[in-house]
Amino acid sequence: MSSSALGGGGIASRSRSATALLGGLTSLLLVSLILSLGVGAVTLPPAQVVAALWAKAGGSATVAPQTLTIVWDLRLARALLAVIIGAALATAGAAYQAVFRNPLADPFVIGASGGAALGATLAIVTGLPAVLPAAFAGAVAAVALVYVLAQAGGRPTAVNLLLAGAALSTLLSSAVSLVMFLSDRNLHEIFAWLMGGLSGRSWTHLATAVPVVLAGIIALWVLARPLDALACGEESAQSLGLNLARARLAIVIAATLATAAAVAAGGIIGFVGLIVPHIARRLGGGSHGRLIPLSALLGGLLVLLADDLARTVMAPVELPVGILMALIGAPFFLWLLKRG
Repeated sequence: MSSSALGGGGIASRSRSATALLGGLTSLLLVSLILSLGVGAVTLPPAQVVAALWAKAGGSATVAPQTLTIVWDLRLARALLAVIIGAALATAGAAYQAVFRNPLADPFVIGASGGAALGATLAIVTGLPAVLPAAFAGAVAAVALVYVLAQAGGRPTAVNLLLAGAALSTLLSSAVSLVMFLSDRNLHEIFAWLMGGLSGRSWTHLATAVPVVLAGIIALWVLARPLDALACGEESAQSLGLNLARARLAIVIAATLATAAAVAAGGIIGFVGLIVPHIARRLGGGSHGRLIPLSALLGGLLVLLADDLARTVMAPVELPVGILMALIGAPFFLWLLKRG
């Protein structure tokens, strides 16, 4: 048999394997979503959850009004938002790790979380109702400033972006602490937002986040080839004819938009963008054409399950998802490091 035939068979086999993996994770996510809608102060069996969703979609199922309210008005938007936030943070993490060639890079590496935190804090302290837009604007403005600062020494290299992001993040964190110190009346609300959580989230929050997150994820998936090239190093990327500055800018914009929307909707939820891409690489390899959708599915699944635990593990008290993710993510990441 010719080598070309063997190579073609190997490519087809990998393609089928990736398709099966994506299909399996999608099915697992859908099942987890249905089970999640039944978890809470009022436990609902999966059959009732499916019947409620079918009835709301115009089906002929007969469902009690209370069940319909619980599933549709109280739980579905929150569960979908958890999936969207997890997908955004995970894909952004995969992109940043490739751009900076740093396995410890995450969506907050160039100031997105600091800018969002300052924007939300200022909105809360001043009494503005638009906390989500303020957080989004703060994240985008912070990353834009990092990019400008990184260009001060010439073209914005990965090292320049990392250094500028670290410096600005420290400055923004100090600014948030100062605002909190000067306005102790709003400490509880500010802390609740900074610790990350989905309590009280509604269809309005979901409608605000979904378009931006989907646009960012799709853009990163389209940019899979430049991501593959950058992950191999700048010299390799240049030898392939890639415009480094343009490619890096496009990737940073897409990842930042997804991150900003996720942080604005759910607060600071760490470790998702750090650990999920590593798991996705172990499952599907390093090609970003597979890595981006795999990271999105795994990230959505992780945050969905974390939110279920946050609502139930200490019921009726609800834990912030950010704290729970830190408790889960830090030991898991240390285990990954130990495994090499």
